Amino acid sequence: MPPKDSQKPSDVARLVALGASNLTLGLSSLLTTARGAFGPEVEVLAALGYGRSYGAPSTIAIRTLPGILECGLWRELETRPREKTRGLITDVGNDILYGVPSRQILAWVKEAADRLRGHMDDVVLTDIPRASIRRLSPATFLFFRTVFFPPCRLSRDEVFERVDEVNEGLAKLARSMSLRFVQQNPDWYSLDPIHIRPGAWPTAWQEIVGDSSGIERPERFSPLEFARLHLLPPERRFLMGVEQKVPQSGRKLRRGGLLWIY
Repeated sequence: MPPKDSQKPSDVARLVALGASNLTLGLSSLLTTARGAFGPEVEVLAALGYGRSYGAPSTIAIRTLPGILECGLWRELETRPREKTRGLITDVGNDILYGVPSRQILAWVKEAADRLRGHMDDVVLTDIPRASIRRLSPATFLFFRTVFFPPCRLSRDEVFERVDEVNEGLAKLARSMSLRFVQQNPDWYSLDPIHIRPGAWPTAWQEIVGDSSGIERPERFSPLEFARLHLLPPERRFLMGVEQKVPQSGRKLRRGGLLWIY
């Protein structure tokens, strides 16, 4: 059985979220969940981005991001006052499609968990959505591999095998480090096997964050607000090979809370 949360949600003042496309797409739902669970003054530090790798640079079109382990979030955590904090480690599967060996992926995830544990006792780890991925037919797998990871040459069976290896390793890591391990619900996914469908974002992020407040949240982000969140620049990125740096001081959000993006 997974360990119980070490803190009551109302005690948490800061959320540190690591992830890739699901965290990017669901950021508005994550922020809504965090405010409902932890209060309107919650601090959210997020390392995210489409196709994000945990340990290597990742490029989508003309944009390159450093690996999560190499981003400025860790320096910021060192400088922030100590607060009761919950950490999230999500979206681990990208590195499989980049051809990174399972052992290396698990080593990167463990390093991220170790670093978070230096600042908090409360860390959540999600698995890779195995059930939705295994629903892919050979033709559909080839389509998604080509669209989302064009350099990848792993076969469908090789990807399935590595997903199982990494998931087994994640479960063992969660047990050994007393992390809360969230196995993702296949119902959160539809035809796209790796991205949580928008209708499931509130439910999924409430379960991942561990929101047991039971508060109904009618708040919804408008398309304009959704776009504004997506256009916020991270602390460091490369566009067409040109480095851009945007210092993060905690953007105050209109609906409450502070947001740092890395």
